[in-house]
Amino acid sequence: MEPRWFALRRVRVPCLPAGAPDVRVLHLSDLHLVPRQTRKRDWVRGLATLEPDLVVHTGDHLAAMDAVPAALDSYGPLLDRPGVFVLGSNDYYPPTLKNPLRYFNDSHRKGADLTPQVLPTQDLVDGLTGRGWEDLTHRRVRLPVAGADLELVGTDDAHLGLDDYARVAAPAASDADLTIGVTHAPYQRVLDAMTADGARLLIAGHTHGGQLRVPGYGALVTNCDLDTTRASGLSRWWPGAGSAPSVQAPPDAAWLHVSAGLGGNPYTPFRFCCRPEATLLTLSAGGAAQA
Repeated sequence: MEPRWFALRRVRVPCLPAGAPDVRVLHLSDLHLVPRQTRKRDWVRGLATLEPDLVVHTGDHLAAMDAVPAALDSYGPLLDRPGVFVLGSNDYYPPTLKNPLRYFNDSHRKGADLTPQVLPTQDLVDGLTGRGWEDLTHRRVRLPVAGADLELVGTDDAHLGLDDYARVAAPAASDADLTIGVTHAPYQRVLDAMTADGARLLIAGHTHGGQLRVPGYGALVTNCDLDTTRASGLSRWWPGAGSAPSVQAPPDAAWLHVSAGLGGNPYTPFRFCCRPEATLLTLSAGGAAQA
């Protein structure tokens, strides 16, 4: 039941300068879509009624060779909104059947279970960019959104080792209201580099929130080198935060939002205490975060 019990989270993030208007950002991630998943497709399409100012998709759109048309159809009217996206490993390679217990011992290996098959990645990219969404793969772009001037910078998938932040490294634009870093897998090297450059909001997916969570404890794995306390939801990040997760964040620390995502490997269609989700982030000026 739980993999089809979709949830919309609402979080306020105080990351804009004083006097800036609120910006509503819809964060989507990890659909891992198979065309037959009509309930998921209908639910995602219905998110357009939120009328977000910006859609940010942090990758893993696909889970089948024929899923691109279904993914584009699922986003539906959201493609008429301003949007940006990056790619994840399952936008390049289809999922494989494997023992899920391996996540406890080899989850950080790059490309450990890749198949010879390659997904129609370019068809996905062309479909999204053809509707106006910006591909942030190793790109830095400026977007006027709801009266705010946003700078966005992204990387390719760090879980496959395809990230090369040096290609887009630069100090955050001093004349932008906010610099946002976008990546699929929240590996520390990417988060550290983005925040060192001055990004004040980081947006990622990949972890599935742990997918199976222990009540009272939380996630057991993140499938990357991010600590399990940040497996999903809103937290703070600063260069070196990963080596001291229990240390109080400095006042200028960035905000990090990791989505538990909307899907998973179709060979392991299980979730526990970790509902599939999309999140409406309201970026606001100052104050404290609210969930």
